[in-house]
Amino acid sequence: MTGHEDERALILRIIEGERTAFTVLYSRYINSVYRYIYLFTKSKETSEDIVQNVFIKIWERRASLKNINCFKAYLYQCAKNLMLDEIRRNQTREKIFLKIKDDTEETVEGLESNIIYGEYYQIAQDAINLLPEKRKLIVEMRTKEDLSLDEIAERLDISKFVVKKQLYMGLHFVKAYLQKHAELTLFLGLFISLFEL
Repeated sequence: MTGHEDERALILRIIEGERTAFTVLYSRYINSVYRYIYLFTKSKETSEDIVQNVFIKIWERRASLKNINCFKAYLYQCAKNLMLDEIRRNQTREKIFLKIKDDTEETVEGLESNIIYGEYYQIAQDAINLLPEKRKLIVEMRTKEDLSLDEIAERLDISKFVVKKQLYMGLHFVKAYLQKHAELTLFLGLFISLFEL
């Protein structure tokens, strides 16, 4: 059996939901994908986060793998897309924080923006309060205390993988809640980016 045939067999097993096969593929590519991402981010933690997101998304969308001819190309394309998303999120965060920081004058426009921000913040907080206790704690430690995944894992005495999974599920719920309970304005889109991984 050639390497390509062996990989195709693994992918077929992954499509069926076999975690052991996924672990084999994960082990085979994690280091090379990490090195690829690190070339651009120059950040160990950011690179680790993106790599984990890549493999989480591949597992969640494993049914679509049946249409993929070259897994390696697909994997690197996923990594590239998530890396670009992270860059865009960082740029958006900076714009929002600069706007809030510079908006010291109580102009009508500035006051209005602060009220809108406060309303969306409250909606997001309502969503966070609906999360299971442990998931809520992890989301708050990440978004309010700005702790890294490693710091959260250490403080709660759980694995980083569990933190990542709980955070992903929590933030996914918060974003869905925001979209359901708030108008889909540009400001909402910017605000949601604050809660991205």
